[in-house]
Amino acid sequence: MNPIAHSPHAHAPVSISKVMATVLLALLPATLFGFWLYGWPAVELWALSLLAAMLGEALIVRMQGRKVRPVLMDGSGILTAWLLALSLPPYAPWWIAVLGSLFAVIIGKQLFGGLGQNVFNPAMAARVMLLISFPLEMTTWTVPKLSPGWLDSLRITFLSQPLDGMASASVLGHVKTEFSRGVGLDQALVGYYAPLDALWGSRVGSLGETAALLLLVGGLFLIARRIITWHAPVAMLLGVAVPALLFNLIDGNHYAGPMVHLLSGGLMLGAFFIITDPVTSPNTVLGQALFGFGCGLLTWIIRTWGGYPEGVAFAVLLMNAATPLIDQYIKPRIYGRDSKGVALPVNKG
Repeated sequence: MNPIAHSPHAHAPVSISKVMATVLLALLPATLFGFWLYGWPAVELWALSLLAAMLGEALIVRMQGRKVRPVLMDGSGILTAWLLALSLPPYAPWWIAVLGSLFAVIIGKQLFGGLGQNVFNPAMAARVMLLISFPLEMTTWTVPKLSPGWLDSLRITFLSQPLDGMASASVLGHVKTEFSRGVGLDQALVGYYAPLDALWGSRVGSLGETAALLLLVGGLFLIARRIITWHAPVAMLLGVAVPALLFNLIDGNHYAGPMVHLLSGGLMLGAFFIITDPVTSPNTVLGQALFGFGCGLLTWIIRTWGGYPEGVAFAVLLMNAATPLIDQYIKPRIYGRDSKGVALPVNKG
């Protein structure tokens, strides 16, 4: 006999594991492109990130006296590690992936109470921790299409032995360095930035952040599947593009234009896959738009005047901290009441 329970009785159309699987599917094209672009070291770094996240989460959940299998099978830990791996330099040493994934699932997620309880995006919290603690390893980028063999890849990943001509600077890092030398954009970007290369992903950058077009397609797929809405991603892109356009019109030799910003760094990954995290973003559509625009504006500010060439992760964490404040002032309309909380008239006829 079924137990009697109080209403309401609602069935969720999708489960958490299905949502996570859909997001992972959307990330797959950009991930496979990163594997093709950077070869075996990228594959090994990605695999180590996922393995460390699953083992670390299983350990901490077991220590908390909870069942391990349901936590691992919901897919949230895998998604966190996957996003972190895509934001790492593709030839980073193995311990960067392991340490980052452990920090993300243990410190960033489980110590806050697990899925749905964390205040900050775990992947971005881990990325910022690694960036502050190990700036050399986190800013040593790789020339695309080097294609080292499998044995060479093991030396790169596990023994930190670089190949000849491996190191290079990202576009944002190159521009910031050239500015410090008094070189303007008209010379800094020559031979270093091509819009089509940036769009297709054939440029220096993180494992999965370079393929802007594939990330955009993955994001549109999530919108079409109603996993995310367009408000926060579009607002974040506008938050970067609008000030970049205005300042570029004022001084085009010192401030990069909107296309350079939109197709550089981890902006596309952040806009469609990071800030759309329902746990660490506001509840309302207007709040999500404000949150996204704030992420974009802070990203542009940090890129332009900050100490680091990239600012997506820092911007996301700062706006994560502002999410409770946004939710306090921008609340969803209560059913049966208007936006001011006044009860709607009832038609008794």
